[in-house]
Amino acid sequence: MKIILTQEVTGLGGPGDVVEVKDGYGRNYLLPRGAAVRWTRGGEKTVEALQRSRASKAVRDTEHADEIKTKLEAGPVDVKVKAGAKGRLFGAVTTAEIAAAVKASGAPQIDKRKVEIGQPIKALGEYKVSVRLHADVAATVTVKVVAA
Repeated sequence: MKIILTQEVTGLGGPGDVVEVKDGYGRNYLLPRGAAVRWTRGGEKTVEALQRSRASKAVRDTEHADEIKTKLEAGPVDVKVKAGAKGRLFGAVTTAEIAAAVKASGAPQIDKRKVEIGQPIKALGEYKVSVRLHADVAATVTVKVVAA
């Protein structure tokens, strides 16, 4: 099945990429979640629009990514969440909360889909989180989870 990706899919590509996937993966996973649309001849306009949008939001080059990396790795980012008496969280820290905390700390805005959490964060403390800035550049951000 030939599809057009509408958002970043790990292992396949980014928005606007035309890829060939197995029928079941496309029909049962990518299409219902809105991560892709079926490829058609008229879909080429969609591809061009997605690629223009992607280019405007993307990090320009590796030098620009390195600048952002140094800003992100400068210090810990505080994420304030509700916690119980023993430091356990009510739920888990999400990538959206981390992206919002990074922006609130004065660093450049990052896309929540670029944040990669190794294990679910369900307790107070410090954690290392990876942020993919560019194909060749990833920043390691220290996230300090504190009670609100």
